[in-house]
Amino acid sequence: MKIIIAAGTGFLGKNLEKYFTEKGNQVYILTRNPKRENEIYWDAKTLGEWKGVLENADVLINLTGKSVDCRYNEENKKEIYYSRIDSTNVIQQAVDQSVNKPKVWLNASSATIYIHSETHLNTEKNGIIGDDFSMNICKSWEKEFFTVKNENIRKVALRTSIVLGKNGGAFPKLKLITKLGLGGKQGRGNQKLSWIHIDDFCKAVDFLINNENIVGEINITAPNPLFNEDFMRKLRKEMNISLGLNAPVWQLEIASIFLRTETELLLKSRNVYPEKILQSGFEFTYPDIEKAFKSLIQ
Repeated sequence: MKIIIAAGTGFLGKNLEKYFTEKGNQVYILTRNPKRENEIYWDAKTLGEWKGVLENADVLINLTGKSVDCRYNEENKKEIYYSRIDSTNVIQQAVDQSVNKPKVWLNASSATIYIHSETHLNTEKNGIIGDDFSMNICKSWEKEFFTVKNENIRKVALRTSIVLGKNGGAFPKLKLITKLGLGGKQGRGNQKLSWIHIDDFCKAVDFLINNENIVGEINITAPNPLFNEDFMRKLRKEMNISLGLNAPVWQLEIASIFLRTETELLLKSRNVYPEKILQSGFEFTYPDIEKAFKSLIQ
């Protein structure tokens, strides 16, 4: 296959590129800083020569969006919003102008679209979508993506949870604070944590590409979310570290100012279940956190 990954130089993009290249596919990356032969320049908001690479592509994957790991001041809020909307919009323009269009377009979204929930398990069918900055970003993003319906282009929005991998994302940071003896619960510890192993993330993307009946919003998360307190306890156990100091909310609020991030990333309860992909026959390699931790720590 010919696969295009927009904003493919980050943690998820690098892993997807490796996964699909090893399977013998041609992978091209759209990036602001091209350094290799398969990388093409784009600014994620205006049409350019990059649109030519979409011709005869089998798969288009758009991962573009400013990281939410920042302070939610007005400037960052605007960048978080427009980086997602503008990139999705300009890709749609490029697709519309293509003669031989991609067959499937997967666009990033987030499991954060669902409300804070400690008890209600959010599937694609019964998930409760609320009204705050993060949820509204996701709603606007998906609306922009699904507004235009191109004949013969299957669109899938990836409502992805926290992705755990050795070479990026949240896991190396969680491992570090656990090593330092700070791996206790965050806040009350009763917030649910939805997660997925990076290998299962790549495998799920491949599964979605090859299953022509799957369309629309898909939860990309392991089937067993768990409480923050249990997540951290199991991580300590796998790392053979007995001490794990808890971090109360007030402490996290102060730390988040110095670390230039938001406590929502740790304290929001993401209780999400991948109903659609399971019903379609997908099998997780790492359905449980213990198996995932073993793989990531060894």
